[in-house]
Amino acid sequence: MELAVEPLNYIEAIILGIVQGLTEFLPISSSAHIRITSALFGWGDPGAAFTAVTQIGTEIAVVIYFWKDITRIARAWLKSLPERRWPSDPDARMGWLVIFGTLPVVVLGLFLESPIDSAFRDLRLIACTLIIFGLLLGLADRFSRSDRELKDLTVGHGIIYGFAQAMALIPGVSRSGGTITAGRLLGYSREAATRYAFLLALPAVFGSGIYKLKDIGGADAATGWGPTIVATIVAFAVGYVVIAWLMRYLRTKSYAPFVAYRVALGVLLLVLIFSGAIDPDSGYVAPS
Repeated sequence: MELAVEPLNYIEAIILGIVQGLTEFLPISSSAHIRITSALFGWGDPGAAFTAVTQIGTEIAVVIYFWKDITRIARAWLKSLPERRWPSDPDARMGWLVIFGTLPVVVLGLFLESPIDSAFRDLRLIACTLIIFGLLLGLADRFSRSDRELKDLTVGHGIIYGFAQAMALIPGVSRSGGTITAGRLLGYSREAATRYAFLLALPAVFGSGIYKLKDIGGADAATGWGPTIVATIVAFAVGYVVIAWLMRYLRTKSYAPFVAYRVALGVLLLVLIFSGAIDPDSGYVAPS
């Protein structure tokens, strides 16, 4: 299947920017919500490129919010480069672990680029991933221990986090949800798992967004430059507020409300699909 050419207008772009900002950092999948919102309103699917580029806005919010952490880690990592052994500085180790954890999503993202842009955007698949990975998050959060912090992160754990992040190439899994689930299964606290999920996403999201810039604004593109830029700016502003709220929330609360929401949304989406209210391929046309 190929994306139907249905250029977004500015009102649609603002709405999708708000959706992106609200859902990027919550474990409920921003890419799924952009896809579902477009289908519910009867708009053309804005496509994987639009999602990837607008995520640059939300990741800039991460950079600003965690600026002190990021600059400290970057300085320590640079100082560790001449060393011929695994660094003892936890910040330097974090720099290397973010790099190692990013490798799976880079390799799989390039290898699966075609289905990411087409088959993975089927609303039936999205509904199922919302439910299945929501339940996995709930089980991991409920039954896993919480005695590990970021200082306990190992190379093996970083790579496991990385493969969990790569699962989010399928809309509905959720980048933050997948990595947080992996972290909770490995015994990391909610705040530690979430903080590493945010840091780990930075190179992958910026890389993906920059790579997908080539698919914005062309003759066959689903979205033009103007609406995409507007959506990215809106996503940044809303996303910053959500980060600040989420980090406070997780100090005392669990992921249970997000799990319930994911399952309810997935079930509702399946009902709408199988009742004929929504076309699971809406936004696509069959290849000629």
